[in-house]
Amino acid sequence: MIPSRRLWLRWPFGGQRGSPSAAHDEAATEKYYIASQWQLIWRKFHKHKLAMASGLVLILLYALAVLSDFIAPYPTAQRSSYRNAPPQTLRLVSEGYTGLHVYGYKQENDPQTLRIMNLPDESQILPVKFFVHGHEYRLLGLLTTDIHLFGVEGGTIYLFGSDELGRDLFSRIFAALRISLFVGLIGVFLSFVIGVVLGGISGYFGGAADIAVQRVIDLLLSIPTIPLWMALSASLPPHWSSTRVFFGITIILSLIGWGGIARIVRGKFLELREEDYVTAAVVAGSTSMRIIFRHLVPAFASYLIVQLTLSIPGMIIGETALSYLGLGIRAPAVSLGTLLKDAQNVRVVALYPWLLIPAVFLIVIVLAFNFLGDGLRDAVDPYKQ
Repeated sequence: MIPSRRLWLRWPFGGQRGSPSAAHDEAATEKYYIASQWQLIWRKFHKHKLAMASGLVLILLYALAVLSDFIAPYPTAQRSSYRNAPPQTLRLVSEGYTGLHVYGYKQENDPQTLRIMNLPDESQILPVKFFVHGHEYRLLGLLTTDIHLFGVEGGTIYLFGSDELGRDLFSRIFAALRISLFVGLIGVFLSFVIGVVLGGISGYFGGAADIAVQRVIDLLLSIPTIPLWMALSASLPPHWSSTRVFFGITIILSLIGWGGIARIVRGKFLELREEDYVTAAVVAGSTSMRIIFRHLVPAFASYLIVQLTLSIPGMIIGETALSYLGLGIRAPAVSLGTLLKDAQNVRVVALYPWLLIPAVFLIVIVLAFNFLGDGLRDAVDPYKQ
């Protein structure tokens, strides 16, 4: 006799009916179908490992920028005896000492160029200590303190070397991040507001308003970017403080960069303004501004977030270019562009290559924003699996 064979029904979710895996798959499928749009976007974005890593890198950089005064050992100090000093290497073990430390400097004359060089002095061991007293500052603009994350006694610690005035490049880079990163955020926010308002008016009302807005955008796009930046930056009063110049540069970049967002909003409005829910809102007596900001803009808000993420690197590079040309952030404020200005001379770069370290931070920031935007773009695409 042939033994009876037990039949199992297989669910389309995978697994067999009645099995624990089938129940788990069924619950997961039910959660998927009842999830909101933002939950679905997060699930897809979470699978993009490069975008997740880029987001963590940006969060870390913004946190370091906010706490730059605490992290930087010498925010404003100038030491003429340590001009163009090379980076010091953190060490754990040396002859006669075990623990985190760096070597001090000794000065020698180059027999060929006759310039004074700062070289590592292995006989001078400087232990690295944490939470040391130093330059006084206001933490987050609220608490006055002189505690810094790390430092040494009886010498200096230049992890990224120093510039021609003996200023710590490590401290200056983190102070520059505070300006360069937030210029991008504030500039993109202003561009977003201008672009959504003018693009929405252009796409929703059409007619003369559409023609006027589009011609203004065409005019802005037809002007070469760098000369326009230079002309507008040169118009800033020379007696302005660094704070005013910061906001002036931000407004200039915003007034130039809103055209792309406005074109995107206009195209989406032309597509959505004939939808049934828009017609229903008009019949219900909703005002034009309510329809634009309550019904139309939220319909493609996720797409706008992606565009904003991809626009921030352009703002950062714009500020860097202006500062590199000497028309951006002014002393005593510092940005990545002003730091790279010190590396314009090829001879200087050949002798002091550590002056190009700010370029590494700029490249990392731009790549991180691009990877983050790419991940968000994949996550909000409803047709991408």
